[in-house]
Amino acid sequence: MSNDAAHEAPEAIERRTVPGSHRAPVPGSEKVGELAGDTRIQVTLVLRRRAELPDDLPGPISKAELAEKYGADPADVTAVTSAVEAAGAQVVSADAASRLVVVSGSATVLEGLFGTELAVAKASDAVTGRPVEYRARVGELTVPAGLSDIVTAVLGLDNRPQARTRVVAAAAATAVSYSPLDLGKVYRFPAGTDGTGQTIAIIELGGGFGQSDLDTYFGGLGITGPAVTAVGVDGAENKPGQDPSGADGEVLLDIEVVGALAPGSQILVYFAPNTDAGFLDAVSQAAHAEPAPASISISWGQSEDDWTAQARKAMDSAFADAAALGVTVTAAAGDDGSTDRATDNKAHCDFPASSPHALACGGTSLRADPSAGTVTSETVWDNGIGNGATGGGVSSKFKLPSWQKNAGVPARSTGSHGRGVPDVAGDADPQTGYQVLIDGKPSVIGGTSAVAPLWAALTARLVQALGRPLGLLQPALYAGVAAGAVQPGFRDITVGNNGQYQAGAGWDACTGLGVPDGEALLTVLGGGGR
Repeated sequence: MSNDAAHEAPEAIERRTVPGSHRAPVPGSEKVGELAGDTRIQVTLVLRRRAELPDDLPGPISKAELAEKYGADPADVTAVTSAVEAAGAQVVSADAASRLVVVSGSATVLEGLFGTELAVAKASDAVTGRPVEYRARVGELTVPAGLSDIVTAVLGLDNRPQARTRVVAAAAATAVSYSPLDLGKVYRFPAGTDGTGQTIAIIELGGGFGQSDLDTYFGGLGITGPAVTAVGVDGAENKPGQDPSGADGEVLLDIEVVGALAPGSQILVYFAPNTDAGFLDAVSQAAHAEPAPASISISWGQSEDDWTAQARKAMDSAFADAAALGVTVTAAAGDDGSTDRATDNKAHCDFPASSPHALACGGTSLRADPSAGTVTSETVWDNGIGNGATGGGVSSKFKLPSWQKNAGVPARSTGSHGRGVPDVAGDADPQTGYQVLIDGKPSVIGGTSAVAPLWAALTARLVQALGRPLGLLQPALYAGVAAGAVQPGFRDITVGNNGQYQAGAGWDACTGLGVPDGEALLTVLGGGGR
């Protein structure tokens, strides 16, 4: 232990458990050794709201109003700062609007402040499969009793990889593939729009891009690409060329889909560490950026059961902030069918797609003539066990939202009801995949990773046409919904399954409401008279 041990909180101080902070070991992990007491660590604290955000806000509010009404109370920030400094740690930043306080300190000091022990562990990385070492903790966290009602989450002490990409490479002999421009025709993205005046944020937890790849790709499509800017979060940065088969493929797929379909937009790519704290910090920074983005695209995720409850709640709350600020969050629903790669062979939903404040994006297999914009067939993406299939199901962590109550979401096997996933869909089958350029190599890629940026680009073009932000899209998309009925603005997908769920008329747990008809959606959202 380091000299910082003198700053440990006295045992006489009453302590309370942080609800939802329990951490289990990563399955198959092993302890490598002790963590040096003088190791410097940065963690993110999430504070309570002054008041709960209502579900029926009349429209987007400003960042100032969000901070004043629903952000952290300055007195709470002061109390947390005092406790942190008294323990011997430092407050790096505090933001009332996002309710995040970033704290830095030695391992010894933070162990004492949050009532835990840290060690070095090793497990297989969820993205690359390679062994990775990380800081590990198990059990619950505690805080001094005076902070127990104020601090709702402590993230980043354990920095295990939190999420994996939702990208699947096609087999070498793929006969059918499309450019994003082809899909814009098939899905009838609104004519006369290109995302001009809009910002689109993309969240990445690894990898990188090179501008030369983007210039070559967009030039090959015969378009001028958008301005793309990398934004580093929590020390992460754009690092292309280190993982072309995984994270680089994700990053470039996301940018190329968004950029091709919304070339007039500005794209901000937020690179963050692949941890619960890094993920949250990136989402919060993107949501609270000024000017606010039209949409945030997220193609990383993990089974909702593999998140701590405090992290799920903090992320969902950040998505609620985004919606209140007029930002639409799109999230990939997963690429491993109804089990979401769980080994118990039971149904599991992917998070963050299962958040009711994110637009969950499922996947299809598409046969179409892009030159004519005509569709021969479009079915649920399901290439069999281990070969990729759209995620989807019924959440065990989030309640059934009011806007989804009449959609026909089935009960879980336990009889409980929950949020249905996905909301919408688009082409995701790598055998009918997206033509992209990855680290200089032409590739065909699929996965619901492609659908989240597709919908983020569509959202930006709808916002451009309407002249107003859309925020949480689901209340409008599900308006008047009835089980078994096709919603206006969608083409229904009725054939196929993702394992435990079958497609059918109307909403289903494979492709949600269906794939977009962009022109019709514009009319649904009030743009028929443009």
